[in-house]
Amino acid sequence: MKQIVKGRAGAAALLLTLLGGTAWAADLPRARYYTAGGPLSSFSWVGPYLGGNLGYEWGTTSNNPTRPAGIAGGIQGGYNWQSGQFVFGAEADIQLSAANDRFAPWKFSNPWFGTVRGRAGYAIHNLLLYGTAGLAFGALTGETVGLLSESHSNLGWTAGIGAEAGLYGNWSAKVEYLFVDLSSSTFALTGVSNGLSANVFRAGVNYHF
Repeated sequence: MKQIVKGRAGAAALLLTLLGGTAWAADLPRARYYTAGGPLSSFSWVGPYLGGNLGYEWGTTSNNPTRPAGIAGGIQGGYNWQSGQFVFGAEADIQLSAANDRFAPWKFSNPWFGTVRGRAGYAIHNLLLYGTAGLAFGALTGETVGLLSESHSNLGWTAGIGAEAGLYGNWSAKVEYLFVDLSSSTFALTGVSNGLSANVFRAGVNYHF
């Protein structure tokens, strides 16, 4: 009888220990890994994400000698699908920009822009190499002497490449290059059609849900 009581007490103690260990493990940050699966891609890129970025923009104004340049930063969000080592997704971002330049009586600036893009990449362990392309939109503002200004919002296109590395838990970090081309429109200030072609290099972080 004593052996049965001891056995039950030991089993109860073991069960409590296991439950305590499980609860402790549940409190740990969740790592985004497959169980035995992808041969060279054990990090899961699947699902929605949201993040921020900061970088530098430099470009040219068509039919005008100005070369707007400056810091640009904003937020991005998207969703990824994954098949083996191939990752496909969609991403949108919106940016504020300090890119501007003055030449003679004219000053042109790009106060904001955004993109809606598709992404396709190849994952190696926790590193994702990708290409991206889609629509771009944004504002081009012209100014001249006498505090006269004029702003146009235009659609265009964008394309680029990037690399993103999965970090511990749900975080990833990326670097990215985009070429952004906003279509031209006629400015009364200049009397000609002006548009913006810009290069954007930026770094950012994402949180994957």
